[in-house]
Amino acid sequence: MRGFIGFTKRNLLIYFKDFGAVVFSMLTSIIVFVLYMLFIKDSYIDAINETLKGLEKIVNTKDIDMFVNLLLLVGVLGSALITVPFNSLSTIVRDKEEKIDYDICATPLKRWQIVLSYFTASALSAFIVTSIILTVALLILSSKGNTYIATKNIFSAYGLLGIGSLSSTAFFMIVVLFFKSTSSSGSFFGILSAASGFIIGAYMPVSQFSEGIRTLCNIFPATHITMLFRNILLSGVLNHINKDIDGLDKGEFVKSMKGFLSFKASMFGEVISHSTTIIYIMSFSVVSIIVMIVMYSKTYKRS
Repeated sequence: MRGFIGFTKRNLLIYFKDFGAVVFSMLTSIIVFVLYMLFIKDSYIDAINETLKGLEKIVNTKDIDMFVNLLLLVGVLGSALITVPFNSLSTIVRDKEEKIDYDICATPLKRWQIVLSYFTASALSAFIVTSIILTVALLILSSKGNTYIATKNIFSAYGLLGIGSLSSTAFFMIVVLFFKSTSSSGSFFGILSAASGFIIGAYMPVSQFSEGIRTLCNIFPATHITMLFRNILLSGVLNHINKDIDGLDKGEFVKSMKGFLSFKASMFGEVISHSTTIIYIMSFSVVSIIVMIVMYSKTYKRS
């Protein structure tokens, strides 16, 4: 157990000691933030105002602004839960490239302990980084107005960060085991950074894609995690806006927003309940962990 903890600590320190790598791992989150500030935020506000046509004077503009800001936060968190775990797992590739993996395998640690140590360090890295993002963002947004996020939902958000960190790390653990050099993993990271914003619906809602693309996006647990974040972080302000409207639109605004922003996942044309989503994420994670242990153990058999 001491060896496992020591190796996990080593992997954590490698990631956090390289400040440039930590910042680079949040590249997609930074891109999402910049795009929101420059283009996407205004387009969302215009779309919401268009939906509220005739009710603009009833709804507080600060609530609309808060809604869009929280939507930005969801996009940043969702993308970070993809890029941070992958970048943290580059330690495996670096160890392989520099032949350090043979020295590691010569230690008394069992193969499953080694691979779980990499996994644990990466999942913890992702949770720590995204928790900092969430905490700082909520403090900033709270200073600007009421976020309408219940205390239990804040705790749920941190819990969801934990689940998201585990599921993403488990999946990418399998992916990085195929790379033999940091240059190849770096190239893949570039592609991943560009694609992840679309996959989770940060750049544009997943609901706007065709049925086939929506199904493809929802295969990945990160898309489900991001969807659950929308429910946790946006429902409060959305319900408050609905309360201000006071039934004048017969609930159409909330209904249209939840449909447009994908408050529920859909696969193969079927809408998935939140409970099914949680089961899917956990099942995906367990299967991924088993696969990564088997793959690593077969790659590094004891002589």
